[in-house]
Amino acid sequence: MKPRIHLSEHFTYSKLLRFTLPTIVMNIFLSLYIIVDGYFVANFVGKTEFAAINLIMPVLNILGTIGYMFGVGGSALIAKTLGEKKQDQANRLFSLIVLVSSCLGVLLMVAGFIFMRPITSLLGADGQLLEDTVLYGRIFILALPAWILLYEFQLFFVTAEKPRLGLLITVLAGLSNIAFDAIFIIGFRWGLAGAAAASALSQLVGGVFPVIYFMRKNDSLLRLVKPVWNGKAIVKSLTNGSSEFMAEAAWSLVAIVYNIQLLKYAGEDGVVIYGLLMYVSLIFTALFVGYSNGIGSVFSYHYGAQNHEELKNLLKKSLTLIGIASVAMFVLSEALARPFSTLFLQDAPNLLPDAVHAFRIVSVCYLFTGVAVFGSAFFTALNNGQVSALISFLRTFVFELGAVLLLPLLFGVDGIWYAIVFAELMAAVVGSIFMVALRKKYQY
Repeated sequence: MKPRIHLSEHFTYSKLLRFTLPTIVMNIFLSLYIIVDGYFVANFVGKTEFAAINLIMPVLNILGTIGYMFGVGGSALIAKTLGEKKQDQANRLFSLIVLVSSCLGVLLMVAGFIFMRPITSLLGADGQLLEDTVLYGRIFILALPAWILLYEFQLFFVTAEKPRLGLLITVLAGLSNIAFDAIFIIGFRWGLAGAAAASALSQLVGGVFPVIYFMRKNDSLLRLVKPVWNGKAIVKSLTNGSSEFMAEAAWSLVAIVYNIQLLKYAGEDGVVIYGLLMYVSLIFTALFVGYSNGIGSVFSYHYGAQNHEELKNLLKKSLTLIGIASVAMFVLSEALARPFSTLFLQDAPNLLPDAVHAFRIVSVCYLFTGVAVFGSAFFTALNNGQVSALISFLRTFVFELGAVLLLPLLFGVDGIWYAIVFAELMAAVVGSIFMVALRKKYQY
């Protein structure tokens, strides 16, 4: 086994890929939670139930990605503290963030369970679609505290120089989800309820095991200790991670608008096709998000250590890798359009032509997604949450939300697919402008 890569090292392309690969795979497996449920429900339960998952998942995702906000913002602060050689303070910050996010998760779980029906009604669901959506959402949300922890620990494992262990736990959680889906849906014939229960149980695997690991004596850079209240640090973590949370939450809010627009322009079938597109987007975007998260702590460490030459090295190599991956994602999306659609539409072959057509349009966005994601994460790593939040805000609430409301008036259903491409293009442009404009300030 190759030796552990430390945050303080000089990074070559090989080290960058080795260090970030576990986080990339972790993000992909996190995406599989949703995709696996969708596959089993689409092929073994029914089209309406499949639409129900796609309708409520953006709402659930907003709640889950609160852990992402704590993880990204907290990791940047903790890594900076480690770079300043303050080990004890880093452990206290780490423990406090885990405690606060867990308590918040419990409160949101209770509120979400109680208000699931009115929330679902606001999404435009009625009849059987409404009942199915409420059923799935209420079961799924019972594991929200664990899901929040799962999200944030994928970042903390990187900061603790244990990305491989984080990968192992995430893979185990993902495999558990697949196994539970097969048992509950095919074996026990629990239908949609089985899919929700499978996801909830797998989140417990991914959220609870890391707590046990960090509570015990370990050889990582972090350990859970008795927390000391530090309101300023919590606010700093939330502020610094707000851009990534905004990106994820805004994506979910925009997805809600997409579903509402699709119900208006294409009915339930449009929601089904959008679900397929988002499954591919989840996997491909996970690659870019995983890389950006994986390298974020390294940027933060060298920023804290004032190692400007290494910052330049990291940025140059990161942009090169992202450029190569962007082209590869575009080509792969075009190639997968028909086989992936066929995989999920075995019981609804009449939707195949429209699904492939939508894929052909949306695949162009992957040429720009990498830069859009990295631009926001880069400034979070430099502890500049304001710029990072602005990039995320413009990407979703201005470019994508505006486009999905306006373009369908001009192009019908195709305008909904064009909106995705437009938003990613503009976000990549804005991120690039900020990276050039702030180059002298951060000396990268």
